[in-house]
Amino acid sequence: MTQCRPSHPKRLGAVAGALALIAAATTGSGADELEEYKRMLADPFANPGWLYADEGEALWNTPSGPKNATLEQCDLGLGAGVVEGAYAQLPRYFADVDRVMDVETRIAWCREELQGIPFAETAKSAFSKRGAKSQMEQLVVYVASKSEGMPITVPMTHEKEQEALALGEALFYRRSSVLDYSCSTCHSIDGARIRLQDLPNLTDHEGAASAMTSWPTYRVSHESVRTMQHRMWDCYWQMRMPDVAYGSDVTVALIAYMTKVAEGAEMASPGLKR
Repeated sequence: MTQCRPSHPKRLGAVAGALALIAAATTGSGADELEEYKRMLADPFANPGWLYADEGEALWNTPSGPKNATLEQCDLGLGAGVVEGAYAQLPRYFADVDRVMDVETRIAWCREELQGIPFAETAKSAFSKRGAKSQMEQLVVYVASKSEGMPITVPMTHEKEQEALALGEALFYRRSSVLDYSCSTCHSIDGARIRLQDLPNLTDHEGAASAMTSWPTYRVSHESVRTMQHRMWDCYWQMRMPDVAYGSDVTVALIAYMTKVAEGAEMASPGLKR
């Protein structure tokens, strides 16, 4: 039997908003068009990311993989099957794997354990390409959307959480590669920007909050949702560093550090960015 449910107003706006945003981003010229584009980016009812959240929810509850199982028993840190509020309390230490995980590494682990989908297979298709969505991005947006309005709460009291924090902070300031850049080169200054993109100061609470509460986010220029793991990979690429592995201790540690700086801020994901 087909079941119907009331449409979320943000989902309704997202359908029309997606086309309008892309048009504004690609055809606008001059100051008026730029201001209109910025105004539309600030409108949550025009966010196509909510469509991804719905798709992610369907994936979460649909049997898949060699084991033909759902993800409904995935433990994101608050108990098996609890999704509400889980994203806002990640990264965290998980005793069953004896390591700190962010939301993406944990979901990938659940896919392997519950559904039989190897981590390597998940990592290979974790980032969407033009015209081809990523199931991981859809799943992550769904989980994040269930923490909307909830404060980021990451106590980081376990020894391995403390180690991840220390590693993340060290990596944030470590200059490397041919450009001699670090994360702090672009993200430790107020008011910095690259072209039309503002660069938040991730060393203070306000800047970190603006970033960490809005990811995963819909990137208009990518015509897709992007996750924090993708943000880490892309930043490393832009700094001309070697590719950083999906779900590695490096990316998880950086995410843990930035999330801790943003602690207390309310989640507002999926976000909407250029």
